[in-house]
Amino acid sequence: MLAWAEDSSLRLLLVAGISVVLALLVHRVGLALALRLTRSMPVAATVVRHCRVPTQLLLPLIALQAVWQGAPHDLALIGGVRHANALLLLTALTWLGLRAVRGVAHGVTDLHPVDVEDNLHARRIHTQTRLLARTAMFTIVLTGLALMLMTFPGARQFGTSLLASAGVVGLVVGIAARPIFSNLMAGLQIALAQPIRLDDVLIVEGEWGRVEEITGTYVVLKIWDERRLIIPLQWFIEHPFQNWTRKSASIIGTVFLWVDYRMPMAPLRAEAQRLCEASPDWDRRLCKLQVTEAGEGAMQLRLLVTSASSGRNWDLRCQVREGLVDFMQREYPQHLPLMRAELGRVPDLGQGSVGAAGRGPFSHPQA
Repeated sequence: MLAWAEDSSLRLLLVAGISVVLALLVHRVGLALALRLTRSMPVAATVVRHCRVPTQLLLPLIALQAVWQGAPHDLALIGGVRHANALLLLTALTWLGLRAVRGVAHGVTDLHPVDVEDNLHARRIHTQTRLLARTAMFTIVLTGLALMLMTFPGARQFGTSLLASAGVVGLVVGIAARPIFSNLMAGLQIALAQPIRLDDVLIVEGEWGRVEEITGTYVVLKIWDERRLIIPLQWFIEHPFQNWTRKSASIIGTVFLWVDYRMPMAPLRAEAQRLCEASPDWDRRLCKLQVTEAGEGAMQLRLLVTSASSGRNWDLRCQVREGLVDFMQREYPQHLPLMRAELGRVPDLGQGSVGAAGRGPFSHPQA
């Protein structure tokens, strides 16, 4: 009997080895065929490349599971081997699902590069693809873990006991998992409605920055001075914020100057126009100088200038401001803001006010 059992085990191991070799051979042939068939389909080809390694593990596990299931039930340790192989098979399937979703996401984003002049549509596709891919990957992981737990009899009993006390446990789990699911729902809302996208320019809590990354739980805002502001996804659903690139990256900027009332406006307008036309950061839409305020000592001028992006507009505003100040210092230095004061003589009260007793002009008459 012992010799028969050993002979059965050796034959089973031999069959398992042959099945693994055949599975690897099928994987190699299938991979070459799939790459050839998807040569003209970029997204499908990217998915095939991403799934190459998981399928190399998955196919042998499927072959082994078929071998273990066909083995005699009274074979030693066959139950544990089947269970372990099933867990590995579920792990490989979960890994394959994650890689497939990632391959689809990479394939779609590669078709829409963002390093172009007008990348609004590309950034919209990138944002939707990444958020939806992360949601799908989260779902795949949860499903894989649930299927793995269902292979354990103890876990099934635990699930039954949880269902018996679903009222209290459900409330506790719901409260504990609220941040996770709220961020998950916020991610879906952002992916569909798209109040923000990758590379959008935002003003959040008084900070100017670009959306550098959108994860499944938070957004990374790259501040202009290289700092990073980490904001939960749910925050964007519940709070107002500024998006400077919602429809277009074009923007109107302002330059304020204070000048004396005697400053002629025509030369300043001509110089502002010249400075805008000489700058590559001006998009030729608007360059307008106006008097916006008349104070007690000077008048305020506002220059409106436009650019294709906020970064270029900042540079344009600095250039025009420096140029106008230099122009006034060179051509009209007398019309820079002045502080006026009128100096007059002290009224002469006359010598007659000083009496014989030596009373001054402010002396009390009874002194």
